[in-house]
Amino acid sequence: MEWIKHGQIFNPLDHQLPNGAKYYAQSPQTLVFKDFIRIYFSTRVVDDKGKYLSNIVFVDMDNNLSKILRVSDKAVITLGDLGCFDEHGIFPMNILRVKDSVYGFTCGWSRRSSVSVETGIGVAVSHDDGLSFQRIGAGPVLTASLKEPCLVGDGFVKLIDNTFHMWYIFGTGWKRYSPQADPDRIYKIGHATSEDGLIWIKSESRQIIPDRLGPDECQALPSVIEIGAKYHMFFCYREPYNFRTEVGRGYRIGHAWSNDLEHWIRNDDDPHLERSDHGWDSEMQCYPHVFRHQSKIYLLYNGNEFGRYGFGLAELQLI
Repeated sequence: MEWIKHGQIFNPLDHQLPNGAKYYAQSPQTLVFKDFIRIYFSTRVVDDKGKYLSNIVFVDMDNNLSKILRVSDKAVITLGDLGCFDEHGIFPMNILRVKDSVYGFTCGWSRRSSVSVETGIGVAVSHDDGLSFQRIGAGPVLTASLKEPCLVGDGFVKLIDNTFHMWYIFGTGWKRYSPQADPDRIYKIGHATSEDGLIWIKSESRQIIPDRLGPDECQALPSVIEIGAKYHMFFCYREPYNFRTEVGRGYRIGHAWSNDLEHWIRNDDDPHLERSDHGWDSEMQCYPHVFRHQSKIYLLYNGNEFGRYGFGLAELQLI
């Protein structure tokens, strides 16, 4: 397999985004229509305390992903209530058609004092083809548990043989890598199943993708697609510290495959997505989303500074 890069297709600096957001179009996720593709992503605005708040908006693009048709004029879901798991942001939101509705599996963010953030996975439903979403409740459907103590998020859901499968991340803990440094988080990819998309059973709370960079490797945003007789997962991974400032320690795109959705073989080199020599994805590649459209397989992904300058597109060639 080989990725053919089509370059950057959306730069938030070129558009007027809701709530006065100017930067960031993080974690693009698709809802495919007959005549266009809707891509949801997370923006950032600064609150009155100088902290970021993340909101979900969308852009509609033509079937060739070459022309922008519309940018939403408001967020598709409000942030959570005071003290709730999604009070300070939603990032990302995975989209899934379920009968006549559209489900949004949200990753809610809330601030803490000892560490910077805690996350959980919620569910919202749209009855207007994804223009707006309403929560089914104020709390999460998947959150920290006995063997997954923190930072449950990044849910990606597929309905396979009448069973909902979710691949998500869970935190193993926080570490200080030097006495003066702020704590850095470590997280891995897990798996859960559900009969209705609301009540979930975790798969033994185990890490399903082996590490490549050592036991503190951070793995994020799994995205799964069936190609032939195998399932393929694309995700991003990075070093646990100094990843914001040192090129080579930041996120890059990983890959694994499975015959049974339980056991995964990691192979980041087939296919391998090369960083550009210069420009928007020359330092980092992160937050992948793989999807099929009109017999083609595409990958949306963010670049430098965690998607500050938008997202790009690659197309998978089977060779």
